[in-house]
Amino acid sequence: MNVIPQGVRDRFSAALDPLARLLIRLHVRPNVVTTLGTAILFAAATAFALGRVRWGGFLVLLSGLFDMIDGRVARQGRMTTTFGAFYDSTLDRVGEAVLFTGIALYFLRGGIAADRLTLAVVACLWALAASLLVSYTRARAEGLGLSAKVGIAQRAERIVLLGAPTWWFGAGAGGTLLFWIVVALALTTMITVVERVAYVARTAGGSGAPSGPSGPVAPGGPVAPGGPASRRPPHARDTLPGRAPALQSQKGS
Repeated sequence: MNVIPQGVRDRFSAALDPLARLLIRLHVRPNVVTTLGTAILFAAATAFALGRVRWGGFLVLLSGLFDMIDGRVARQGRMTTTFGAFYDSTLDRVGEAVLFTGIALYFLRGGIAADRLTLAVVACLWALAASLLVSYTRARAEGLGLSAKVGIAQRAERIVLLGAPTWWFGAGAGGTLLFWIVVALALTTMITVVERVAYVARTAGGSGAPSGPSGPVAPGGPVAPGGPASRRPPHARDTLPGRAPALQSQKGS
């Protein structure tokens, strides 16, 4: 289940094509765009930590645009590389870690009532761990030749859920709005992890293939190199609207 319909993702993504073409004409490398997007997430985390919650929400949404554009620049500019995909996925995880750290610091610096402080910090840690697991479950499944593109809180949904309300309304009275946003992120992201685990369990269970040290093998023994079991789809990361799988949209350095 995708909360953001694919049609909406496609239309929004297509609207960014002129900007992607401009960056290509200016010879901007995709990894530069990726790096700038992560720098914006660092700025968002700093804004949250300092209590500038509206700025934090705006910067989170802005970083999402960069996260969409870098892949389009790579594909349309024919600058795809394996390292570019790896770099993009790694910086996404770094950005999430920094972002939730900034929100936790906001709570610790008096942004939430004292009776909710412990729960607020735990929710930040839970949301961070779950967001990392969402990416890991998909990457691990696809490394085993399966697909796990399911879930109610994929990367696009998480960015919109955090960025839009805080940009428009701030943290709310006594940090209440931001607190409940983080709680919602923690819950929905963990549900997404469970959805992906259940999906892989159903898919792998239905195949009936035993599992070897490197993943599923065909009945009767391993398949020779180049056989069907060895043909795994390229690794793909959680993406924003309109983004293709990671190695399909590899970016240059």
